[in-house]
Amino acid sequence: METHSLQDFQDLCTFESFKDFWHYYGYGVDQQELIDREFKRIKGVTYLDHAGTTLFPESQIKGFYDDISRNVYGNPHSHNPSSRLTHDTVESVRYRILEHFNTCAEEYSVIFTSGCTAALKLVADTFPWKAASNEGPGSQFCYLTDSHTSVVGIRGVTALQGVGTVSVLPHEVERRARKPPTQTDGEECTAPHLFCYPAQSNFSGRKYPLSYVKGIQSQQLYPACEHRGRWYVLLDAACFVSCSPLDLSQYPADFVPISFYKTFGFPTGLGALLVRNEAAEVLRKTYFGGGTAAAYLVAEDYFVPKPNIVSRFEDGTISFLDIISLHHGFETLQKLTGSMLNIQLHTFGLARYTYIVLSCLCHSNGKPVAQIHCDNDFQNIAEQGAILNFNLLDCHGRTVGYSQVDKMASLFNIHIRTGCFCNTGACQYYLAISNQNVKTNLHAGHICGDSIDLIEGRPTGSIRVSFGYMSSFEDCQNFLRFVVNCFVDKPLILDQKRLTKLKSAELMESNGQTISPSPERITPSEDAVSEEEKNNGSSHTLTNLFIYPVKSCASVEVTEWPLGPQGLLYDRLWMVVNENGVCLSQKREPKLCLIRPVICLASNTLQLQVSGMEPVTVPLETSLANSDLRTSQSKVCGDRVQTVDCGEEVSTWLSEFLGKPCRLLRQRPEFQRDMKFGPGKENCGPTALSLVNEAQFLLINRASVSFLHEHIADRYSHNEGTWRDMEQLIQRFRANLVISGPQAFAEDDWSHLTVGDTQFQVIGRCGRCQMIGVDQKSATRSQEPLRSLSECRSGKVTFGIYLAHQSARNTTAVPVLSVGARVIPRISESTDKP
Repeated sequence: METHSLQDFQDLCTFESFKDFWHYYGYGVDQQELIDREFKRIKGVTYLDHAGTTLFPESQIKGFYDDISRNVYGNPHSHNPSSRLTHDTVESVRYRILEHFNTCAEEYSVIFTSGCTAALKLVADTFPWKAASNEGPGSQFCYLTDSHTSVVGIRGVTALQGVGTVSVLPHEVERRARKPPTQTDGEECTAPHLFCYPAQSNFSGRKYPLSYVKGIQSQQLYPACEHRGRWYVLLDAACFVSCSPLDLSQYPADFVPISFYKTFGFPTGLGALLVRNEAAEVLRKTYFGGGTAAAYLVAEDYFVPKPNIVSRFEDGTISFLDIISLHHGFETLQKLTGSMLNIQLHTFGLARYTYIVLSCLCHSNGKPVAQIHCDNDFQNIAEQGAILNFNLLDCHGRTVGYSQVDKMASLFNIHIRTGCFCNTGACQYYLAISNQNVKTNLHAGHICGDSIDLIEGRPTGSIRVSFGYMSSFEDCQNFLRFVVNCFVDKPLILDQKRLTKLKSAELMESNGQTISPSPERITPSEDAVSEEEKNNGSSHTLTNLFIYPVKSCASVEVTEWPLGPQGLLYDRLWMVVNENGVCLSQKREPKLCLIRPVICLASNTLQLQVSGMEPVTVPLETSLANSDLRTSQSKVCGDRVQTVDCGEEVSTWLSEFLGKPCRLLRQRPEFQRDMKFGPGKENCGPTALSLVNEAQFLLINRASVSFLHEHIADRYSHNEGTWRDMEQLIQRFRANLVISGPQAFAEDDWSHLTVGDTQFQVIGRCGRCQMIGVDQKSATRSQEPLRSLSECRSGKVTFGIYLAHQSARNTTAVPVLSVGARVIPRISESTDKP
């Protein structure tokens, strides 16, 4: 512990300090400028209840107003021109929603409801619950204890139908997992079961693994592993999707209820149930309203529903104007932020910073100011959302009532949320409230939503602050200063030991959410000096050549290597995936860098080596005629790729080393994956990719590495040896080609280059992420070199350039790259850099 003055705390509450904790902020424009332009109404307001509802921007409402002012939208059940316009526009919005969640109409249907709760009730009322009988076991309704009231409320429907109910503690899902029950001949169980869980807790912001979706569906996880039958998954995504991207192609939950005001702020009375088409077929609806009938009789019990899934479940006229407004919500959100990933990075950083500072605040006697309710230290964006839940404590360690804090915050125009947030299960868990306490508190007069915050000194609820895409660093400042000014016994003490620990902790981002280093490089010859070299006044030399046969595993350094149709031959043709087929990278599994691939062209084999284990070997080429090989589809950087499983032996080997079920997949030989077109890529032509993220080749300049190395060395001059090895720093950037050159970052201005007799086009810069913080020799993490890269490049985190192979000159031979070859760049004539 170290005592600090109020001035020291103010220094901690600076934007420079925030950038030390997290380097993502805003969306390429000044955040205050965004607020001044789009959210003038919150001037002087510190709004921290985005989990309740986020705020809509002015341009979204203006766009919607202009739309309905220009167009006549009629009832979609009619067939006149205005009604057809409504129908077509609504269908377009459905497609936009599916696109937002990375799926399509062939897989999912969008059923509009009045909100997330109505979507949950729709599932409760139509799910084919089956009571236990002499003929066999009945359905099970299971839900995580950390669930919203509206999820638990499904129990009211199932109880009347004789359906079993199981509340599942979060740790039980994986801890109690086992092999699913076997079905004996003649005893096949067809009972439908439903498991519900939140993608993100609305209480604490904890993110639950999206892999649970497939784990439950395949009966690998508890409670599905203990009950035979068909398991369906309802993923409560209402809280999650407000600040995080959700990919339903990767996590195909059967039912996904959402509320749009959580993401857009407007409209407030509209939600949807995204239902997997395969699962929709089992739903049984009894009530039928206007627009749902293909035919029915008044005097006879005769009714035939419309065949379309959506038409069967949307009773009456939908709220079509509100639905049309969603188009403007998506457009505005994209325009202002770029992507949900950007929103996730921005909001998580604000929550992380607030968590760190608040958790380090202490009273004059050293006792903590806050008890924070969470299961992590806000280090992993895949495990924690932009929510911070806590109770404030006085200098004697007693809880300060949340109503008192709420009233005081209102005086400072700080908008927070207090209570149990319609999540009794989480409230009980974090506040240690027993079932008997709940009943006793009720008898004492306390009900959900009231202001009775303490009973016999024990809290009945807590305080929640939550961030949205328009939240700013100033919101964090205002809140933290409010806590210090109003609830800290002076003089303030900062827990310096904890602050240092959290500040230096290794950060992780969820797999596949940021651009990783890509491959590439090529070779030159001594006689390649040309007009381009003379014009540029300099030449460069290829000093190192690396291939990475297995994505995210160690490199293979070579002095000479041929090019293939997708880049360097055998570069990133294999990848390691988890049990659900999700590609693993060093961001999630840093130990991958310890796996050393060895390619033997003579024996046509790829061997994987790890210290302390016997190596394992797989063939370089695969034959689909081999019936033992399993083919599958996976995703790499958002692209669907077709792969072949490399077998059980290597799977067992990888699983033993990584400590979890894994498999090795190889890209199918005949599968063609083309490079995505974007800025700098339009004139590149068709370019085939392996399992790389962005492009065929990645090049870095030793002069740029040296510049960054000196910056890092100056910072750590007191700790000699920590960053003295520049070759290890080069390894972190996982480039294919390393060149020497006189000027740092000169490569940023190149448009083309020639390596020997082979030409390349520069197609963009490589955006960097926490993956370069992994030491490729020890698999340990650090904030460097990303932190220094951002500083020495004025906030930019690009390093290296992507290349695409254009053509070979004056030769029909297979191009070969050789160390020592001359590299001749050509500077772009455009002022717009790639």
